[in-house]
Amino acid sequence: MRDGDDVALKLLHTADWHLGKRYPQFGENDELELMRARMAVIDNVFGEAWSNQVDAVLAAGDLFDTPDPGESWWRPLLDKIKARDWSERPLFLLPGNHDFLSNLSVWHPSHEFRSSLPEGVHVIDDDNFEAPLGKDGVGVLLSRPCRSRSDGMDNALALPSREPGDERIRVGMVHGSTFEMDGFQSNFPIAKDAAERRGLDYLAIGDTHAFKVYPPESSPTVYPSAPEPTNFGERNAGYVAVVFFARRNRRARIRQTRVARWTWEERTITDMASLRRLTQEDLNRTVLKLTLKMRVAAGDYDDAMRLVESLRGTQSTFGKVGVLRVDLSELVMDTTDLSEELAGLPEVLQRTAERLRELEDGPQSAVATRALGHLVRLLREAR
Repeated sequence: MRDGDDVALKLLHTADWHLGKRYPQFGENDELELMRARMAVIDNVFGEAWSNQVDAVLAAGDLFDTPDPGESWWRPLLDKIKARDWSERPLFLLPGNHDFLSNLSVWHPSHEFRSSLPEGVHVIDDDNFEAPLGKDGVGVLLSRPCRSRSDGMDNALALPSREPGDERIRVGMVHGSTFEMDGFQSNFPIAKDAAERRGLDYLAIGDTHAFKVYPPESSPTVYPSAPEPTNFGERNAGYVAVVFFARRNRRARIRQTRVARWTWEERTITDMASLRRLTQEDLNRTVLKLTLKMRVAAGDYDDAMRLVESLRGTQSTFGKVGVLRVDLSELVMDTTDLSEELAGLPEVLQRTAERLRELEDGPQSAVATRALGHLVRLLREAR
C-alpha cells in the first residue's frame, strides 16, 4: 500500500518523551544539553505529523518524567502545543506511569497546563475514553490512563471488545509493557494478544523505549520508542511511528521515522590505532561512553591522553564528540622497562622517575602514571 493508495486513516504514534528527566551521571553542561534535547525533539515529532498530514497524533504516556515536573518543563511544551492548530488534527495525551493522573499532576483540570490546552487537544482522564478518528468517524480511539506508578491491571484488556457489525478502524492506546515478551516489566502488564482479543486494528503503547512491532499483522501492538534515547543500552530508540490504515481491510502499514538528535553509543578501545581512528569519525551528534582498555608504552600514554582531550574538548576548543563520558581506569602505561628512556639522565631525574614508579602501586597511581608519561614526553622532545 503506497501512502496515497486506499488510505482511510493516518496517525502519528509517539510516547515516552520524559520531559524533565535528569542526567546526574554527566557534568552540568552535558546534562543541560541532553535535557534540552528532550524538549527540542517535540518540534520534530509535531513536524512529522504535519508533513505526513496525519488525522491525529497519539502520545502514549510518560510525556513528563514526573506527574508535575515544574513550570520550566510544562510551560515550553504548552507553548509548542499552542503554536499549532489542532482543531482538524487532534492531539491525544495519555498519562503514563511516570506522569500518572492524580490531583497533583499536570493532567488535572485545575492545573494551569491542562486548563490552557487549546481546542483539539485531549487529555485521557476517563477509564472509558472514546473519540472518533478521521473523516466521517472512519476510526475510533479507545484509551485508558495510568492512575498510579504501578498497577497489576491490564489496561489493554480493560478496553471494550468489538461489537458485531462494527467496521470502524479500532485503535487502542494504553501505557504498559507486554508480558511474555523480552524485556517485560511489571508496572502495567499487557497481554501479548490483547489487541486481538479486543478486536483492535492497532494497539498504541508507550513504556518500552525501543521501537517494536509485535504480531499479528492484522492487530499489531506497537511501541514507537522514546523520541530521544534516555540511556546507554537503549537499542532502536529515537523514532515515532507513522501509521497508514487501508480502507479495504483496515490493515496498518507502519513507518518507523527517526526524529532524534542524539545517538547513544558505547565503545571499548583496546589499541592506539583504534583510538586515532575514533578521532576521525563524525561524532558531533553522539553521546559516547568510551572505555580505554589498553596497556600502552610510556611514550604513547601522553598521546592517548591528548587524543581523549580532543574528543572531549577544552575551554577553547569544541570536542569531536557531542557528549562524552570516558573511563580511563583500565588505561595502563607500561613502565616495566624505562631504562632506555632514562639512560644518561641526571641522577636527580632518575630518582624522580623511580619514585614515581613506586607511587604507581599506591593510592596516587593515576597521578604518578600521568607524571611519568609527561616526563618521558619531555625527555623525547629535549632529545
